Amino acid sequence: MASPFFGEFVGTLVLILLGDGVVAAVLLKRSKAEGAGWIVITAGWAFAVMAGVFAAIVCGSKGAFLNPAVTLGFAISSGDFSKLLSLAGAQMLGAFVGATLVWLHYLPHWKETQDVSLKLGVFCTAPAIRNVAANLISEIIGTFVLVFIAGAIFAKAVAKDGPAAGLGPYLVGCLVWAIGLSLGGTTGYAINPARDLGPRIAHAVLPIAGKGNSDWGYAAIPVVGPLLGASLAGFLLHALSL
Repeated sequence: MASPFFGEFVGTLVLILLGDGVVAAVLLKRSKAEGAGWIVITAGWAFAVMAGVFAAIVCGSKGAFLNPAVTLGFAISSGDFSKLLSLAGAQMLGAFVGATLVWLHYLPHWKETQDVSLKLGVFCTAPAIRNVAANLISEIIGTFVLVFIAGAIFAKAVAKDGPAAGLGPYLVGCLVWAIGLSLGGTTGYAINPARDLGPRIAHAVLPIAGKGNSDWGYAAIPVVGPLLGASLAGFLLHALSL
């Protein structure tokens, strides 16, 4: 049963279950973690990435990308686009299912939470200041850092055989934590089209108590920005032969 498609599906599911889960814990009313703040959210997402990578690997995806933008960046770097669409599809599906599980896990809390923006914020990102150009630039920069530094972590120039066995997921988790702390305050650092679009679709179709609209007017930014940023990083990695 293990395969790259299944690995990306399960890994992205775990990523969103724990990542959107920590946001729900902090934002939803009567959660024991309500109001815990940005440090908890960024740490939770970092650990979610780590857990998702381990899950993806053990289920058959050695790349453990969990992110169509990362998949694209490394396809550009390597010149191999053969699995791009299938893996992106698995990631989108995993993100949708992971978001659905978050909804089920926090089922009584949606009714208790009156602010529709908080409910939407559990599922997808929104800018602190809505400015299309600035928001797009933020997502490009954040995703560029993600893909370029991830490539550097596993580069032979850093370690002849890459990171010590099993260390890679922890390092990538730390990278995502750094991005969230340093660059995430502008747009919520989607840096992953599946992470934002899959749960946004879930928000649109699930019978969430008292929900508002899914903010489709912003939805293109956390898709286009990460794809552009990852592409730039992929070209640089290719040029450096990493």
